[in-house]
Amino acid sequence: MIRETLAVGLLGCNCSILGDEQTREAIVVDPGYDIPQILALLAKHKLTVRKILVTHAHIDHIASAVQLKEITGAPILYSQADLPLVAMMDAQAGMFGLPVPTVLPPDHSPADDEAVEVGGIKGNVLYTPGHSEGSLCLYVPDEHLLLAGDTLFAGGVGRTDFPGGNTGKLLASIHDRLLTLPDETLVVPGHGPMTTIGAERQTNPFLV
Repeated sequence: MIRETLAVGLLGCNCSILGDEQTREAIVVDPGYDIPQILALLAKHKLTVRKILVTHAHIDHIASAVQLKEITGAPILYSQADLPLVAMMDAQAGMFGLPVPTVLPPDHSPADDEAVEVGGIKGNVLYTPGHSEGSLCLYVPDEHLLLAGDTLFAGGVGRTDFPGGNTGKLLASIHDRLLTLPDETLVVPGHGPMTTIGAERQTNPFLV
């Protein structure tokens, strides 16, 4: 599997491209900003985007999803539970002095544990509410890979002081859905450095 992760936008959101080496089909996760850089990586690997997955509807993760869809024709997947955040996009933009992006309802709102397949890449959606009501992660078991959005970080957890945040839900989501994954699972968080489930289980001060 091809995996490229790049920090995009003012807030350094980790956008990931997962590509199948045989079919050259790809899924892009959290295309917040910097579409030219994303397109350059897709071109470098000769990849065609088949799906766009957004872990949650905060501006830094979703702002350029519609633009990427317009270019590639790929559907946008995220939880409809985050539509209240979409309705607040002007307020979100105002918090950071950013232009208000065009954000539309999802083309599909995946169910918990729903399979997401692109070429030979087989992932599963894990719903992890807490950072937002509709927060989700993408787990690719064959690659021992978790794209965690803003639910879990290296040495930290997602903040819950934004609308829709809930600390109790967040910690329950992490303990019930993420810490049950194998220790060797590589975690690509929504911001900052990568980690593993084993490392976070043992050393994350919010979880021990």
